[in-house]
Amino acid sequence: MTSMTFLIIITIIIASILGLAAHILPSRNADAEKSSPYECGFDPLNSARLPFSFRFFLVAILFLLFDLEIALLFPLPGAVLITNPSNLIIAATIFMFILTFGLVFEWINGGLEWAE
Repeated sequence: MTSMTFLIIITIIIASILGLAAHILPSRNADAEKSSPYECGFDPLNSARLPFSFRFFLVAILFLLFDLEIALLFPLPGAVLITNPSNLIIAATIFMFILTFGLVFEWINGGLEWAE
């Protein structure tokens, strides 16, 4: 028996044992609270047609925009311009300036305020 076949058999045995244990071991005591769907803090027994603030979605989109730009695009100048560190500092400063300008623009226009 080759080592690859042995590893496949061991993997199948361990996965079967873990799957069986996950099916048998947990206690399933269903009550009204556990059976109700998760509705992000809303009462699931009331009407689903409750008014919801559009500002929440705007702030969430702004957060995603700035968060993704910083997480994904900020390392890019460093990866591209690693040969010349002075260019890296200039590119990172310009990038942060653009992000700061966008944040200040949203702040001035009232995009970050919950109440009007």
